Amino acid sequence: MSGPRVRAVGLAVPPYAVRQQDVKEFAAFLFQEKLDHLERLLPVFDNACIAKRHLAQPLAWYAAEHSFAEANLLFGEIALEMAVAAAAQALERAGVAAADVGLVIFVSSTGITTPTLDAKLIQRLGISPNAARLPVWGLGCAGGVTGLARGAELAAGVPGRAVLLVAAELCSLTFQRNDFSKSNLVGAGIFADGAAAAVITADGEGPELLGARSTLFADTEDIMGWDLIDTGLKVRFSRDIPAFIRRYLPGLAAAACREWGLAPEDIVHFVVHPGGAKVLDAYADSLGLPAAALTAAYEVLADYGNMSSASVLFVLERFMRETPPAGRYGAMLALGPGFSAEQVLFRW
Repeated sequence: MSGPRVRAVGLAVPPYAVRQQDVKEFAAFLFQEKLDHLERLLPVFDNACIAKRHLAQPLAWYAAEHSFAEANLLFGEIALEMAVAAAAQALERAGVAAADVGLVIFVSSTGITTPTLDAKLIQRLGISPNAARLPVWGLGCAGGVTGLARGAELAAGVPGRAVLLVAAELCSLTFQRNDFSKSNLVGAGIFADGAAAAVITADGEGPELLGARSTLFADTEDIMGWDLIDTGLKVRFSRDIPAFIRRYLPGLAAAACREWGLAPEDIVHFVVHPGGAKVLDAYADSLGLPAAALTAAYEVLADYGNMSSASVLFVLERFMRETPPAGRYGAMLALGPGFSAEQVLFRW
């Protein structure tokens, strides 16, 4: 069995880098006298295993309330610049000309534009106006793995050309200044901004994409997602996500291996979405892995925070850079709204 290759991954972040301690102090100021037992909740910042993050705006910007229209306008401007930078880097690293791109997949869940940003991206990069476009919205943290799966499946549909996958997220712009819920505080403790791009071709060098498996859990919409309110996208997620992972991931991984004709021990590499420290711990526990097996994910979490769909591509880029190819199987994994799980089999 053979499959298309991830030739290269490119990365981009906005210019405002902030230390986790500074965000903690900022959140403590905003939430003081608004959230009961705040002192018991603030350790979420310390326990997140995040050292710094990149934000779309200076920290002081988030102290004021902003309309959905204002935040969404910034999304359209900043996400496009990040997407262009990440895509240009990926194409250069892959040695693929923009004119040789036959399909652009654009993944995001943190802003809304019509036309979608891939239309402007194509023009900025000099991609053919005849290239196919596939914008994907609403998959949240699962979007990066889903994008790789769909890119691999569609690579055969653009023979002789490349698939360009771009994930761009500005999670910080969804912060709700007057939402004093625990969910909003936890979101402020982990979410960040960034973009990543991957070039996928039917041949060449790079991790070989061999299969994919999607799982949707019924009646779990309350676990993760957005609620649309007057001021924008309000975060919704459950504290039970790590417990959910421990309960269901062993069965999901075993079912995927059966479908792929592999034994669980055949999977040597793990490229997972770093949704948070507790999420990564749950991955390791439920799969029986040492923490070292998820080193790249922990490092990306520490350096960048949770950038939703883009994060797993940051992990993939680090994995490709630091892991010599040896023809061994690996799995990519991310969870997202639905509640859903996305898995991709690769060989590297």
